[in-house]
Amino acid sequence: MMITTICAVSSCQAQSDSGHRVIPGAYQLEKYTDHLRGQRVGVVVNHTSFVGDTHLVDLLDSIGIDIRFIFAPEHGFLGTAYNGEKVADGVYLDRIPIRSLYGSSKKPVAKDMQELDVILFDIQDVGARFYTYISTLHYVMEAAAEHDVEVIILDRPNPNGHYIDGPVLDPEYTSFVGMHPVPVVYGMTIGEYGRMINGENWLFQGKKAALTVVPIRGYDHQTLYSLPIAPSPNLPNDLSIALYPSLCFFEGTSVSAGRGTDMQFQVYGHPDFSDRGFSYTPRSMSSSKYPKHQDRLCHGVDLRTRTVEQLRGQGRLDLSHLLRAYSELALRDDNFFLKSGFIHKLAGTDRLQHQIESGLTEEEIRASWQAELAKFRTVRSKYLLYP
Repeated sequence: MMITTICAVSSCQAQSDSGHRVIPGAYQLEKYTDHLRGQRVGVVVNHTSFVGDTHLVDLLDSIGIDIRFIFAPEHGFLGTAYNGEKVADGVYLDRIPIRSLYGSSKKPVAKDMQELDVILFDIQDVGARFYTYISTLHYVMEAAAEHDVEVIILDRPNPNGHYIDGPVLDPEYTSFVGMHPVPVVYGMTIGEYGRMINGENWLFQGKKAALTVVPIRGYDHQTLYSLPIAPSPNLPNDLSIALYPSLCFFEGTSVSAGRGTDMQFQVYGHPDFSDRGFSYTPRSMSSSKYPKHQDRLCHGVDLRTRTVEQLRGQGRLDLSHLLRAYSELALRDDNFFLKSGFIHKLAGTDRLQHQIESGLTEEEIRASWQAELAKFRTVRSKYLLYP
């Protein structure tokens, strides 16, 4: 059975806010399908990998492309696995093996790579360092470089591509939610990011993948682009995607960011917050098993009155929510920052926690990022494909 979904596009084009047609790389079949004929192909795809109303795998299969493996990232091929859930191997169309890249291994294994000539990468990213699809891209490129397999990235717009902000990752805090010395919000499409991985020698032993990017047409970094498909179970709409880079820091604290509701990354709360006239109760559900404060009433803040346009106008991370929550809870909750130290992995540094605990203002914290951000902008400029 083929995958079907309801998309906001009915042809190989999508509308931007300015009325121009934004045409992602996957939609430009003439740019890559002829090259795939006669080759053994692997595809790194998930539920976002659609061309109009047809999944990329179904499209390629229908024109006779030899797909040997489907590689699935976090949340799985169907995009239904909850955050952190291990993804199992599987099979599609009763004959194409699905290999999990979020299970026993996050990197394609040598045995599979030896059966491939080219890997096609087509996944919708959201432009935050801790969103793991760019980490999957790193390991795919690394495996490809080790086995002389070509990589083709079918580029897609970055809904948070209009700004750059946040602390740059300290290598001491490298993890799957932050593998490279980039800020939390890096302002690049996934195709541009792949070029940077190669160019900055971030692959093991400085290897380079044979990389081609099929660029987006009708796009630049200021394009307001509404994603036709939710990129993961807990980013259900454009507002959650816009708020995600700022609110994800709560994942390293005792504060709920709305998992276990249908308001994920649009609200935040805690049972010990003062009553602000808004509350919710997280429940275990398919998109979020065992959410923080499950079945407990959380008083909180509802950000659904904000608009994407307002957030874009700010053009920066908003630390006010994190600082406000800390000021209210720190004296009553000695586990505000989780003992696991997860906040350090999300921030890419231990400085943010220390700065907050020391009482620094938002502007003082932001000032501490600026020198590293300036250096990153210089690095980034070498790999941009769009104005």
